[in-house]
Amino acid sequence: MTLAAIIARYGLLAVFAGAAIEGETAVMTGGLLVHQGLLPFLGTAAAATAGSFCADEAFFLLGRRFRDHPRVRRIAARPAFARALNMVERHPTGFVVAFRFLYGLRTVSPVAIGTSAISARRFVALNALAAVLWGLAFTGIGYVFGHGIELAFGRLRSAAHIAGAVAVLAAATLALAWALRRRSSA
Repeated sequence: MTLAAIIARYGLLAVFAGAAIEGETAVMTGGLLVHQGLLPFLGTAAAATAGSFCADEAFFLLGRRFRDHPRVRRIAARPAFARALNMVERHPTGFVVAFRFLYGLRTVSPVAIGTSAISARRFVALNALAAVLWGLAFTGIGYVFGHGIELAFGRLRSAAHIAGAVAVLAAATLALAWALRRRSSA
């Protein structure tokens, strides 16, 4: 079963879970289904926001609770974790708001933030703000790309057409993320 078919079948619950587990592709697929009239925009953005918020809160709390655990120390030895921790120490507010938009740092960042000196109260507030921005942005991207794909290929109605559109969205997202990452490391 494709991601689009799962979201079409389970609706906002699938967007919530997809945002928590997978991220951008699930939310953009939700946005594409909003364009198709199968899901409401605000409901989809809210489900994406809630899924992202809950997952990042859980990872933050795991980092906070288990910061001295050997597994967290092994994860902390990885370059992505070190980069995230360095960024959170230099720009704590900006990093908490921006990490979910940074390719390659999305999953490790809340754990790194949990091991830092940022208070749980501050993280909750900044995480909520960032999750709202992220949920609206990626739902909107899926909606806009859905409109563009529909203009290019006509009305999308079958599951195969939606799956193809999702593949195009995923490829475009990966290409953009790769280009941004390459540009930032240059």
